[in-house]
Amino acid sequence: MNELQIARINELYHKSKKEGLTEEEKQEQQKLRNDYIAAIRRNLRGTLDQVSFVNPDGSITEAKDLKRKK
Repeated sequence: MNELQIARINELYHKSKKEGLTEEEKQEQQKLRNDYIAAIRRNLRGTLDQVSFVNPDGSITEAKDLKRKK
């Protein structure tokens, strides 16, 4: 997600509050929001995959290994 896409999300939001959006703009807004949420989830997953836990016995468990065990 780049700065232009975020600026467009904000632009559509402000326009929706002032005068409303056309159907095409509503669809564009929804697609941009979905893309934004997907990017946030990817970033969060990447961060969480780098987390490690130290167990009471001194061994280390990585967070990415925990999700695989389920």
